[in-house]
Amino acid sequence: MKNIAIVLAAGQGKRMKSIVPKQFLVMGKEQMLMKSLHVFEKSDIIDEIILVTNEDKIKEIKKLVKKKGDCHKVKKVISGGPHRWASVYEGLKVCDNCRYVFIHDSARPYVTADIIKRAYKAVKEFGAVAVGMPSKDTVKIVDDDGFVAETPVRSHVWTIQTPQTFRYQMIKEAYDKLIAANDMEGITDDAMVMERSGLSRVKVVEGAYDNLKITTPDDWGKAKAKEEPNMAEEAKKAQKALDKAAEKEKKADGKKEKK
Repeated sequence: MKNIAIVLAAGQGKRMKSIVPKQFLVMGKEQMLMKSLHVFEKSDIIDEIILVTNEDKIKEIKKLVKKKGDCHKVKKVISGGPHRWASVYEGLKVCDNCRYVFIHDSARPYVTADIIKRAYKAVKEFGAVAVGMPSKDTVKIVDDDGFVAETPVRSHVWTIQTPQTFRYQMIKEAYDKLIAANDMEGITDDAMVMERSGLSRVKVVEGAYDNLKITTPDDWGKAKAKEEPNMAEEAKKAQKALDKAAEKEKKADGKKEKK
């Protein structure tokens, strides 16, 4: 049986205030989507990738993946739904012979091989896993009038990320159960589907503070700050190569003059 990654790339970029869907924004040398795909492609844990996107972007994404030529695990590119959970469900429906499924937002381009390994190790033991990190801030629960209703103990508060990883049959059953009961109101991630279904508790394991979700222009600014040192280093290497070529040409010209 296979381990399958469902990668969600159906964002509209509205909160980014961008006319370009955020998954197609270029980071360094490649689109945001491709950064996530390459991590799953290189992972020995992942056997297959299913990409879920907007209907009008399927052709473009297939062309992009084919052009890159290094994402051989992408077996299906399908249309999603009007909500995140609906897009996940479309992906779940086309998983074949799947043991564990890794559900990931392409808006988190800094997922790592180590995060995937930690999720895989945990899902084999617990069956339902979300990655995340302890909150650095004090969190307040606020009532409808804007007043503090509760202050959770900070050591118990984690910010949740993706991939979220499950035994396939269990998460599919959880989705089937809630959809049949018309009980998807307020669902924001897959762990919440499992929680509400009552089929399993969800184990939380460490992701990474760098596993940013790029949703707003502020997030994009943080991502660019991460990319710029890499871009600066690449520029240095390129300049060094140019200097070396110029020096070689200068020496060649000097030999010609002597002759």
